[in-house]
Amino acid sequence: MTEDLTRLGLIDDEDIVLDEAALSLARLDRPGIDLAPSHTLLNAIETQLSTVAGDAETPGERASALASVLADAFGFTGDSENYDDPANADFITVLDRRRGLPVSLSILWVAMARRLGWSANVLDVPGHVLVVVGAEAAPVIVDPFAGGVRVDAAGLAALVERHAGSGRAATHVAAMPNRAVLVRLLQNLASRAEQAGRGRRALDLYVRMTTMAPAYPHAWWERARLELVDHDVAAARGSLGAMLEITRDPGLRRRVTRTLDALPAG
Repeated sequence: MTEDLTRLGLIDDEDIVLDEAALSLARLDRPGIDLAPSHTLLNAIETQLSTVAGDAETPGERASALASVLADAFGFTGDSENYDDPANADFITVLDRRRGLPVSLSILWVAMARRLGWSANVLDVPGHVLVVVGAEAAPVIVDPFAGGVRVDAAGLAALVERHAGSGRAATHVAAMPNRAVLVRLLQNLASRAEQAGRGRRALDLYVRMTTMAPAYPHAWWERARLELVDHDVAAARGSLGAMLEITRDPGLRRRVTRTLDALPAG
């Protein structure tokens, strides 16, 4: 299973299959679990979606088919009552409970759309995650956490302003690369682990992030921070050094260099 994690860090981003990758990440915490029930459910969703969608061609028709199958028929929705439950970011459990976070549900929606050859991406919105169906002509934005409700331009602008501040435009919204989506999933688990006082668990999750997405500097920074909390200065130096290898941002490089210089010798 650790080989799966290493493979995710080596393959091209476009070769990552989101639902399979999310299952692999969840399985790291339960090595002996049988993934057959998860695969059976995903295949059943794909079969029903193919039937319901028929010859759906427009983004609107495809978004409606996704909502009809995932939200209405299979009952997937956001867990607003227990939002911070780590189970909502565990893809195996999300499939079992039909409840999840915006990012875990968006992975499911995008994965199912792509199985049918449709264009779909996870959309990074300040404070939230949405799904965009269609890439060119009249794409449709939906909110899987709310059962696939459509988000129009006004709704998107209001969402951005609510979380990013007045005057921020919807240009701050962007489709996420596959690897970034998986990092976002693990970050949810890491932040909840640290809030619960489980620093070692959070560190393990950041190690997974840097293995799977070595070009993402934020994960290296958080890994180094927790390694210092764990009094492992040598490991923190290694993580900060890795950051210097991957980032060309002058401000970030200065910050990392100052941090390295401030670390005790040894």
